[in-house]
Amino acid sequence: MSRAPILAAGGIVLRGSARPRIAVVQRRKDNGWVLPKGKLKSKESAISAARREASEETGHDVDVREFLGVIYYFASGRPKLVHFWRMQAARTAERTLTRDIKALEWLPLASAIERLSRPHEQAFLRYVGHRAIKLTEPESRRARTARGAT
Repeated sequence: MSRAPILAAGGIVLRGSARPRIAVVQRRKDNGWVLPKGKLKSKESAISAARREASEETGHDVDVREFLGVIYYFASGRPKLVHFWRMQAARTAERTLTRDIKALEWLPLASAIERLSRPHEQAFLRYVGHRAIKLTEPESRRARTARGAT
């Protein structure tokens, strides 16, 4: 008999636009560095959980933008399904980090990938990170890049 997956959601949370940085958080329970995410509460939608978790774990209000994908892995012997969105963090932190989080770092993409403790999160960020950053660029700059102008 298969067990129902644990449902979770989170974000590739970016700060800044000219040289965006990605949030990675250090969990207190195991010192592991992960992307901001967490389990859905009863009757909570994935997008609402993603916004709540990203805000709690980074201390910043976040605007949820494009859906980036899903990762699926096993946690404590159970399947876990995590939906991710691109998010833009407010300039300043509005609250303290949730007690589950020991530290927060804002890193360039390559450093964020390297800092993550879990290979499946590294692979996911490697796959979606450039797209997330590209979508953060101001609209006028994206249009020039698409036309081949510099």
